[in-house]
Amino acid sequence: MPFSSLHPWQVSTQEAIAIQQSLRHQVIREDRFAPIQSVAGVDVGFEAGGTITRAAVVVLGYPELELVETTVARRPTAFPYVPGLLSFREAPAVLEALDRLSALPDLLICDGQGLAHPRRMGLACHLGLCAGLPSIGAAKSRLVGRHEPVGERRGDWQPLWDAEEVIGAALRTRPGARPLYVSIGHRVSLETAVRLVLSCTLAYRLPEPTRQAHHLASLR
Repeated sequence: MPFSSLHPWQVSTQEAIAIQQSLRHQVIREDRFAPIQSVAGVDVGFEAGGTITRAAVVVLGYPELELVETTVARRPTAFPYVPGLLSFREAPAVLEALDRLSALPDLLICDGQGLAHPRRMGLACHLGLCAGLPSIGAAKSRLVGRHEPVGERRGDWQPLWDAEEVIGAALRTRPGARPLYVSIGHRVSLETAVRLVLSCTLAYRLPEPTRQAHHLASLR
């Protein structure tokens, strides 16, 4: 696996927290990417009572969102379920799935948090740093922070605050649907992340890359 050299994955909870604290300052919060021609959605499921981690990556062409490639990686689950430390449970399998692609995508969208995380190091940040790719977190639920009510129109959004810091956005992708929680992963600004997630969202609440990855990660 060429992406795992930043640190070991089989660590204690305390060591994992220390790794997050050491990596958080490496996250680039501004746009630093080439023109986007492909977007990968990332999601993770579990098999055999949680003992097997199943990571799915779905690559779509951008902006047409046509299917380009899919990969799945299955690995023994080596880290316990600990809120705030899910990247240590999920990222090794995701990185293996990314390594199986014929070509790396121009952008990752993760079904999970980025900066909208207590230590500003959610899965999207961790994967972006490990893989060296621009990344965005697009989570179905809020982990931390507060926001004002979001308007009902597609594209309406409110900043997600934690103390005095904006850590993400609550974005309405579909009228009548609950908002998504979008946050910076790596090398993508928040405003651009909101725009890209919205441009990847068609008839459903979730952006197409992660919606399709969720389906693939859930197959048995």
